[in-house]
Amino acid sequence: MKKKTIRDIELKDRKVLVRVDFNVPLDIETHEISDDSRIKAAIPTIQYLIDKGCRVILCSHFGRPKGKVVEDMRLAPVAKRLSELLKLPVASTKDCIGIEVEQSVSKLKSGAVLLLENLRFHPEEEQNDPDFARTLAGLADVYVNDAFGTAHRAHASTAGVANYLPAVAGLLMEKEIDFLGKALTDPIHPFAAVTGGAKVSDKLALLENILNKVDYLLIGGGMCCTFLRSQGYGIGQSSVEEDKLHFVKELADKADRAGVQLMLPVDVVVADSFAGDVPFKVVNIGEIPDSSYVMDIGPYTIKAFTDELKKCKTVVWNGPMGVFEYPAFRDGTKAIAQQLAQLDATTILGGGSTAEAIDEFGLTDRMSHVSTGGGASLEFLEGKTLPGVAVLQDKEH
Repeated sequence: MKKKTIRDIELKDRKVLVRVDFNVPLDIETHEISDDSRIKAAIPTIQYLIDKGCRVILCSHFGRPKGKVVEDMRLAPVAKRLSELLKLPVASTKDCIGIEVEQSVSKLKSGAVLLLENLRFHPEEEQNDPDFARTLAGLADVYVNDAFGTAHRAHASTAGVANYLPAVAGLLMEKEIDFLGKALTDPIHPFAAVTGGAKVSDKLALLENILNKVDYLLIGGGMCCTFLRSQGYGIGQSSVEEDKLHFVKELADKADRAGVQLMLPVDVVVADSFAGDVPFKVVNIGEIPDSSYVMDIGPYTIKAFTDELKKCKTVVWNGPMGVFEYPAFRDGTKAIAQQLAQLDATTILGGGSTAEAIDEFGLTDRMSHVSTGGGASLEFLEGKTLPGVAVLQDKEH
């Protein structure tokens, strides 16, 4: 999937509308940005455009205002932080369309940056309204999508605008497409997929799409309980998706026929309450008490999983191995992260909770690629077409 990028078109002194993902977390008390990684991820694209003398018009959503103006969801704090990172002034507007916005754009000079107000203050954004998309497009000469985290949404700013402007990828979007795409089409073997998280239903399409591409499939997290139940094990009070038992049995059969080593936990950490400050113990999978919840993979499983990962040249990981939010139940997730950090391999992590965990462990920079989009990376790995990617111009054209 080769898409044109900002490197492939003439940009000098042009007005460029850039869809970024500045949906960053704010501290409730101080209203300060508590994690600016998404802003930092967009800097290479913004700086490239500045260096080319472009007039840069940034647009993003923030939170879920549901089509109304919500004062606490304005992008002013983002403009301030972006200005600090770029070391130059970043102007902002009080809306994303309208006369005042058009006037602000008309005053932009080469190399200047303007951040439009929260797109989702307008219901037409999520409705992919053609008139709203056309109005946004009217602000610029070129459209750049650098917001991989929202590329799975067919919104006005992620898809509709491309009907009215030449549309290309930013550098972050290019990186996401390249890493994830190569994992699906041309991985270096041995290739392992590590999957976790709460539910099998969240990973159905991923498991099906990636099964015939990998050599190892490692299953942890809450979703392993459905796999274990399908093999006749009791899993205590942990949730089981009864309607997915047939699916996981078939998946195990397919893996066996394809020569894929599907690995499940052999021991787990359990507790009698789903909380962080409770007693816990390690048990074999055949000895899970009826009163207990499975909270993490156990030490023997950690060793088995990491031993296999040591052999690999490509690893894709989506979903934590346990309830890592609680310190007592993060050993499995941390051990996988530490092993991946040591590999001489391409290591690709889905966004969302996996990215959060890696960041907490201080290992983000040790991975080949940590996706900025949880839902988007999952859908990409499922083999789905992302609307925000599909609308971009193909390189061969």
